[in-house]
Amino acid sequence: MDIKTASALHRLRLVSAPEAVSFLLLLVCSVLKRTTDFNAVPVMGMVHGVLFVLYVIFWAMAWKRTRWALPTAAFYFILSVLPTGGFFAERKLKRASEDMIIASRARREGTVNA
Repeated sequence: MDIKTASALHRLRLVSAPEAVSFLLLLVCSVLKRTTDFNAVPVMGMVHGVLFVLYVIFWAMAWKRTRWALPTAAFYFILSVLPTGGFFAERKLKRASEDMIIASRARREGTVNA
């Protein structure tokens, strides 16, 4: 795996968990808005919107770099619109990244020994 692919996956991983947290906080703020006088929806909506846009941008960059199949790319996008999907995306991306690094090292060692 080259450095650009690794950094694309890393950026997507970095934004996925905060995006999920902001989504959950936005849901809590929406409930509080309707049940109390507390209204943080405009602020949390903006924070979540920015993080979601970053997630989509980083998702597109990672898709381009890794050349995911359409079902894989759609899976990561669907995780972004689920309330806790970002946590699952981060964990799955970490495993995929580690697997790519192991495969890359194995290929490199295989060509050195040959």
